[in-house]
Amino acid sequence: MRDVISAIPESCFERSLVRSLLYLTRSLMLTIAAGVLAALFIPYTVSAIPLWIGYAIVAGTVATGLWVVAHECGHRAFCKNSALQDSVGFILHSFLLVPYFSWQRSHAIHHAKTNHLDDGETHVPARSDSGSGPRKGMLGSLGDDAFAIMKILRYCIVGWPSYLLFGVSGGPSRGITNHFWPHWPFQNDMFVGRWRWKVLLSTLGVGVVLAGLVTWGWMAGSAWPVLALYVGPYLVVNFWLVLYTWLHHTDVDIPHLDSDEWTWVEGAFLTVDRPYGWLLDELHHRIGSTHVAHHIYARIPHYHAQRATDSIREAFPDLYRYDPTPIPVALFRIARRCEAVVESDRGWVYEE
Repeated sequence: MRDVISAIPESCFERSLVRSLLYLTRSLMLTIAAGVLAALFIPYTVSAIPLWIGYAIVAGTVATGLWVVAHECGHRAFCKNSALQDSVGFILHSFLLVPYFSWQRSHAIHHAKTNHLDDGETHVPARSDSGSGPRKGMLGSLGDDAFAIMKILRYCIVGWPSYLLFGVSGGPSRGITNHFWPHWPFQNDMFVGRWRWKVLLSTLGVGVVLAGLVTWGWMAGSAWPVLALYVGPYLVVNFWLVLYTWLHHTDVDIPHLDSDEWTWVEGAFLTVDRPYGWLLDELHHRIGSTHVAHHIYARIPHYHAQRATDSIREAFPDLYRYDPTPIPVALFRIARRCEAVVESDRGWVYEE
């Protein structure tokens, strides 16, 4: 671990509040501008539904930049002041209906146990010989392509709330968890001590935003403005965060490791960088194209992540992973072929 981190230039660890605030401001202004323009020029009519779908894609895509900024706050990569970045992260994530401190804790476990088959967190695959795998069930009879399409839709629409509410795809060692309620009937071993009141504070933040949305709909005399201006982009934001987490820890040639095989270094290098193009890299602060460096040291701000990535690739060419496959092709391949894992001499790999 020390050897890997020492390969990264010292300047990559420098955090600038001013620079972070500028990136936050850019994402915030783009999100607000998209909403204002839509409210002014798109009517609330059935015939305008295609326009509202287009707006949701644009607004949700730019608002994902806010999600990533809050994500950096949770990792202490935003600035040197913990209280300030927790405040920024809490506000941003609450606005996006994310329980900030709850996620901060579970996401820290995701980083600490990357691709651990038992103790990992998020997108942990089932063993093929377990009661939960393989899981194609009735949908498998539709054929691999139809199954892949249904799986993508399921993951990208309900995957994120299912994880927050029930710990779906979380580590099996923690059982059924809940990011809003750290007590019975959920097995919330990861929310202990001070994390319990932080979870409740996160729930309060999300609750205030939900109350504001309900009040907005009541004052507007209809739910349509809320659905059109907020819910549509919200679903697109969820799509992007599921896509990033899924694609950067899953593929046909990426094994998962059990307790006898896993080490921190191996887990970190089982992350893969992918090509999202200049526009998405700018909007989403390079969260996808520099994901390996992010897992090696999460406090590296995104504006230093490319340099850190270049250094890691040069120092560890046999360990660093980059897949140039276009994102839609990679997504379909993973959905089609990565369902449950079997034991092999390389760890636990996805069944053919």
